Amino acid sequence: MYILHIANKNYSSWSLRPWVLMRALDIPFSERLHRFGAETFTDFSPSGKVPCLVDIATVVWDSLAITEYLAEDHSGVWPADTAARAWARCAAAEMHSGFANLRSQHGMNVGVRVAVTQRSPELLADIARIERLWNEGLRRFGGPFLAGLEFCAVDAFFAPVVYRFRTYGVAVNGAAAGYLETMLAHPAMVEWEAAALAENFREAKYEAELAKAGTVTADLRAVPPAPTL
Repeated sequence: MYILHIANKNYSSWSLRPWVLMRALDIPFSERLHRFGAETFTDFSPSGKVPCLVDIATVVWDSLAITEYLAEDHSGVWPADTAARAWARCAAAEMHSGFANLRSQHGMNVGVRVAVTQRSPELLADIARIERLWNEGLRRFGGPFLAGLEFCAVDAFFAPVVYRFRTYGVAVNGAAAGYLETMLAHPAMVEWEAAALAENFREAKYEAELAKAGTVTADLRAVPPAPTL
């Protein structure tokens, strides 16, 4: 059985991608969760980062590489239709390498809601591009997922964006609005979110990002334990 090494479900957008893909496609795996700031990831990951997939003696340590590795042995990772598959790969690759302003200014923090005071032009451009991508895929391939009827890798790559948009109150127009709700209701996403909300540990680096983005209006996560004396 595969072993998938991930980090905090509340924060780790990169971990979410292969996790939600494997859950959605019913690909069996054993999860190993490692806390940011509390463990050394180099013990299992050559890059010292997550996610990292271990398949007996084979180690795959990048979310896109993991996706392609899984696609070699499992159907449904990418769409069967040639045009949909090409589009899905392009959109997933764009998400994998781009949208730096969204990442830095609206980091994934599943369990909170933030009233944003101001968004930079660069961030707004990232949001607008994602909205166009979502609406294009839904229009071309009929939905309810980005490349057609079934959840696939391109949806997994945009899964963290779905949480980001909800956390920071980003509204999208057209079919993209319905897609966001479809994703939030997907059983694999619901499972991830429940686990993220149950985490009672925090990482100061990611919590500090919230103060820069705006005012926290709700925190739905489990309360951290009181410090011991």
